[in-house]
Amino acid sequence: MSAMKPYPLKFRPIYKQRIWGGRKLREFFNKDIPPSEKIGESWELADLPDDKSVISNGELAGQTLDSIIQKYPKEITGDENFSGPFPLLIKILDAEDILSVQVHPDEQTCRRLGKGVPKTECWYIISAERDAVIYKGLKKGVTKELFAEAVEKGNVAEMLAKVPVEQGQCHFLPAGTAHAIGPGLLIAEIQTPSDTTYRVFDWNRVDDTRKARQLHIEEALESIHFDTSSDELSVTTAGRLIDCEYFKIDKGAQAKGRELLLSPGKMKTLIILTGSGTITEVEGNPVDFNAGDCLLVPADYEGAIRFADDTQYLTVTI
Repeated sequence: MSAMKPYPLKFRPIYKQRIWGGRKLREFFNKDIPPSEKIGESWELADLPDDKSVISNGELAGQTLDSIIQKYPKEITGDENFSGPFPLLIKILDAEDILSVQVHPDEQTCRRLGKGVPKTECWYIISAERDAVIYKGLKKGVTKELFAEAVEKGNVAEMLAKVPVEQGQCHFLPAGTAHAIGPGLLIAEIQTPSDTTYRVFDWNRVDDTRKARQLHIEEALESIHFDTSSDELSVTTAGRLIDCEYFKIDKGAQAKGRELLLSPGKMKTLIILTGSGTITEVEGNPVDFNAGDCLLVPADYEGAIRFADDTQYLTVTI
């Protein structure tokens, strides 16, 4: 196998049509979403069994993320024994309408139920319309019995903490947290690589065929951490946003014309929130980026970021 010359990798977005989706992905980031579809999710970096990101730039273009990690584990991840899957799933969510009330299981719940993959996630608020809210965790005193009764009566929202949000906030949602995203929000979602979601309430909504979406009430009741209240869930706005066992997220900002060195040793994922620029090395081909891009910088890469505009970005490491 020939040696790999590492360079920052860009990927083709995987678009997901959702009943609650909208058009902001085109408006904010000029993404080429289908004109007649409600796109709720743009999967920017994925390595799940049925959804694998495909590289869109450079000599590795057309290959999947998992295949190049198998070929070059040390160059990409810094660990020659890395076997996958890639430890992150990164999405941009466009919530034109409210999302279902849902929960993701932790490892213990997956073992107890005998199915599912655990998921911990966070939401960075890219844009928020006036009076936008999320539902994040339970109100104090809500028990499993009270919640189950609320499910039967259709008033689950009364059990959840309703949290006003604004641009620039990062909300942590560990596995076991009941949650929902309100309308009018554009969000960067960083999470562990799982698509296990248990919907417990969907606001009595039906799709275009007048059919309600499937609920997973039994699994949700088993997954929710009823001993944790919303007061224990963090929100941050600057610097180190998230520092958990699965990933770390730092927010950065650089002015037009600045340069930032990238040192080898640790794999990094960059999510560009605003601005534009170029990543380059002395003898390498430049990789341009714009707002809305997600780039994987291999562990063995050494170069510099040159910012063509004032730029805000998130750096995700594991």
